[in-house]
Amino acid sequence: MSSVKVRAIGNSLGVVIPKEILDRHRIEKDDELHLVETERGIELHFFDADLEDATEWIEKGAKKYRNTLRALAQ
Repeated sequence: MSSVKVRAIGNSLGVVIPKEILDRHRIEKDDELHLVETERGIELHFFDADLEDATEWIEKGAKKYRNTLRALAQ
């Protein structure tokens, strides 16, 4: 686990991710990360637009074909 300090960045606050972690996770400048609040605290996740679109499509399909999926599951 790494510790980071909250620092002033212009008129905002931010944290600096250590280089070793950036390298290990192949995070580069301008990559988009999601900040997620959980019961355990705050987590950062990679943002993948294709995955986001796929998740929405799956959720819509699951609602539309709920009865069919239930029948197939038996």
